[in-house]
Amino acid sequence: MTAELRVLGEVELRVRGFRVEVGHARQRSVLVALVMDANRVVTVDRLLDRVWAQHVPHRARDVVRNYVSRLRRPLAEAGIAVERRSGGYVLHVDPDSVDVHRFHRLVDDARAATDDEHAAATFEQALGLWRGEAFAGLDTPWLDTVRQVLDQDRFGAEADRIDVELRRGGHAALLPTLRARATEHPLDERVAAQYMLALYRAGRQADALTEFDRVRTRLADEFGADPGPSLRSLHRQILTSAPSLTPTATAPTPVPRQLPALPTSFAGRSAELDALDARPGAISTIGGPGGIGKTSLAVSWAYRHLDRFPDGQLFVDLRGFSPDSTPMDPAVAVRGFLTALGVEPSRVPSDAHAQAALYRSLVADRRMLVVLDNALDAAQVEPLLPGGGTCTVVVTSRSRPAGVITGHGARHLALDVLSDGEARELLTRRLGTSQVAAEPAAVAELTALGGGFPLVLSIIAGWAHTWPELSLSALAAELRDGALHDDDPTASLSTVLSWSHRALTTEQAAVFGLLGTAPGPDLSLAAAAALTGMPAASARAALRALEQVSLLTRDRAGRYRMHDLIRRYATDTSPAHLSPSDQDAALRRLADFYLHTARTGDALLEPGTSPFTLDRSAGQPLGSRADALAWFEAEHASLLATQHAAAAHGWHEVVWRLAWTLKTFHHWRGHLYDDLESWRVALVAADHLGDPMAQALSHRFLGRAQIKVHRHEEALLHLEQARVLSERIGDRANLALAHQALAWAWELSGEDVRALEHAVRALELHTALDDRVREAGSLNNVGWYLARLGRYEEARSHCEAALVLQRGLDHRYGAAHTLDSLGYIHHRLGDYRAAVDHYEQALVLYRDVGYSYAEADTLDHLGASHAALGRHADARDAWQEALRLFRAQERTSDADRVQGDLDGLLVR
Repeated sequence: MTAELRVLGEVELRVRGFRVEVGHARQRSVLVALVMDANRVVTVDRLLDRVWAQHVPHRARDVVRNYVSRLRRPLAEAGIAVERRSGGYVLHVDPDSVDVHRFHRLVDDARAATDDEHAAATFEQALGLWRGEAFAGLDTPWLDTVRQVLDQDRFGAEADRIDVELRRGGHAALLPTLRARATEHPLDERVAAQYMLALYRAGRQADALTEFDRVRTRLADEFGADPGPSLRSLHRQILTSAPSLTPTATAPTPVPRQLPALPTSFAGRSAELDALDARPGAISTIGGPGGIGKTSLAVSWAYRHLDRFPDGQLFVDLRGFSPDSTPMDPAVAVRGFLTALGVEPSRVPSDAHAQAALYRSLVADRRMLVVLDNALDAAQVEPLLPGGGTCTVVVTSRSRPAGVITGHGARHLALDVLSDGEARELLTRRLGTSQVAAEPAAVAELTALGGGFPLVLSIIAGWAHTWPELSLSALAAELRDGALHDDDPTASLSTVLSWSHRALTTEQAAVFGLLGTAPGPDLSLAAAAALTGMPAASARAALRALEQVSLLTRDRAGRYRMHDLIRRYATDTSPAHLSPSDQDAALRRLADFYLHTARTGDALLEPGTSPFTLDRSAGQPLGSRADALAWFEAEHASLLATQHAAAAHGWHEVVWRLAWTLKTFHHWRGHLYDDLESWRVALVAADHLGDPMAQALSHRFLGRAQIKVHRHEEALLHLEQARVLSERIGDRANLALAHQALAWAWELSGEDVRALEHAVRALELHTALDDRVREAGSLNNVGWYLARLGRYEEARSHCEAALVLQRGLDHRYGAAHTLDSLGYIHHRLGDYRAAVDHYEQALVLYRDVGYSYAEADTLDHLGASHAALGRHADARDAWQEALRLFRAQERTSDADRVQGDLDGLLVR
């Protein structure tokens, strides 16, 4: 039975193509209210608001129950269930059977596609779902709002499809459509730009310039504003017949090199290496118990054939069997791959399916290696498999991912223990040829004791290095009484680890146990000292002792890491040396170390007030912004893991404060989804604390995080909640910041008037609070929104007042922002010399504080002002430097636009 729920154009249910009656208008409104939130609980209160609004019926809940009951029969005929949940109802349906959800999914897929032919076809499929006005015949305030949003989504999808068709050379066929859109939307600069470009490519340069003059005149008459920089840039290029107006190939994607270091003790496995050699462009899975050498095989084989993968190598540890963390969500791995492939955070789709589609599009037809290490099962692997047949994929797992083998044609290699010859080769690599040759009998015994298990043999070799005064024969005698099991690698490992453990001092054994419980993938020396409560020198000595017996490894950056099997052994044996209270105290020391150091680092990145104070001497000293950034980069995974560990222990204050200290780093480095998750956890902690201020702040920063991943509706809900909470508790400082965040949200939604309203309210509050730093920032914000609305004289007055304050406070970061705003205002007023002066001052300050992201934008603006003055050499210098930064920051669209400006200068 095939069923389809339609809501675009008309509200109906179809089964096998035949319409099924679902009742009168109110009944259909209830259906829409459930369908729009398919597979999610819709509360009764929300249903009442959506369907009845201000006219709630008598005994409303009974009425809702009756309407839902009447819906169940026709829905059941289609195999669709409506389930009663606590507080509401949920309609279970395949989202692709609902055309509104299918529309959004197809649009996301089209936007993620890198192949224009595929993108065009997908856009056509999405837009073909529309059949007139959405929800025809239904009229409620909520439906009117949703209808408007859907119309905007449709308009945006149509514009994106036109961009694709223009790239494909379809300008002539688009002219009638674009003429009609330009007439219907005379002030839409994107529509104007598309129409101008189509006219120019059709050989109608004069008409394209006339269209620009029409838009410029209309903007000036109605708003006193000029066209934006993008439309002006296109106008300049049309005037000069710039070569960039001819479609060109996109910039090359960065070549990722993510393989870990080449294993130094890899030996044998010739048959498995040959098997991997024989399957280029295929999927191979490598299975076997932990420590059998799966990762070493995959990485060693990859290094032998780097020439096969000129387009790069992707590697991710999926943590399928890691004792210190849950398996990685495939969506997190996809986002990591997108970053490695050069996708800037702002261009990552918000939907996980669209992210995976973009990843597959980026690696299609490329000769790459993808290593998916330590996978849990096929469900974790399948979203990470590239399409096409040019990429080679190697999956390692302790389980046998049957779905990958049967569903994707993967060849499975089951690793067994090493042969005696391969085990001898491994020991030779670790101990040296002369030592092995000098004691062949002892080597044979050690090989047998190791049971052919690579990790066991490596630990035995570590013992030999630790006690060089012992001959191999003496070492074998020391181990002989334990009699390793050559038919059970896991038992062999456990036995060897027990010998290593017995050899540790009491202090070293306690350190070993604590390391096994530490959150995160690795530890610095300073963090290990905090965990153990030892001075750094003592901690270093203990770590060195563990490293010497191969219970611990240290990478090139000096960070310590345990194999996950050794970590599990450490956790299992720690009760013999550590009580639960000892372990909790150690974890709390580590959490406090991370929190105190992160607080210091955050203050260096963004000086200002904080809702809490900490003793900075309790953490690791950081002397500069560069030190802070380097520390956050190194400790980021451990900080996130510690936040989750603190949540598990109910340390809600630590959870909330860690989110606060990570916010600036997440913003500067574009860790959008980590920021989102961090504040989600923090909001739960704030609710447990029952602290209204923490709740208000959590809502505000969660709202900001939602904005950055384009979830504007959710963002506005959280920001409004932050505003309400701050107002309720009389916290005017945070109320002002909530208004400031709401201004940003409305700006990004294209609502500059509403943005200005909130910016003005933030300014009023900061002024009343006598917070001079934030008052200055708010003055600049108000000036910026006034300028965006074309009210330039008012804008300049506000920004100049802000600059006076910021210079008096020596607030260079804020002054740089204000100078950039003043440059924008003077440029729009036609005073290009003043614009240049302000932009150049802003550049000095941005470079002084190391904010290269904003520096690139200001260089771009500076180039435009130089060009307006006819200073083409200066414009070229500014744009070339902006282009270099945009490319380094992987801001592709900005780089393409500036390259177009540079191309336009070349023909002068």
